[in-house]
Amino acid sequence: QVQLVESGGGLVQAGGSLRLSCAASGDIFSLSVMGWYRQAPGNQRELVARISSSNNTKYADSVKGRFTISRDNAKNTVYLQMNSLKAEDTAVYYCYTVKIGATYWGQGSQVTVSS
Repeated sequence: QVQLVESGGGLVQAGGSLRLSCAASGDIFSLSVMGWYRQAPGNQRELVARISSSNNTKYADSVKGRFTISRDNAKNTVYLQMNSLKAEDTAVYYCYTVKIGATYWGQGSQVTVSS
């Protein structure tokens, strides 16, 4: 089993920045991809960014150039630096990871961007 604990969400004004963190614990050997999804009210969960164990990254078009995902393998932690935030970034953000075909999720972090 893998446990994921998120931190760093909150309320910020449009144009501001936030950083989300997600620490993995438990059976963390050979974790592959880590990343973030988000879900706004009434919308489906969508991929925001992901990073492989070799640091290859992928971003949703809507966040390219504004968000940066990074990973500290020594700390088993993945980060999402979010800059130039917009009201449409408001959502619950979920950290995830994949291990041997099983997907694990964090508890979710509310990010609210006021315009």
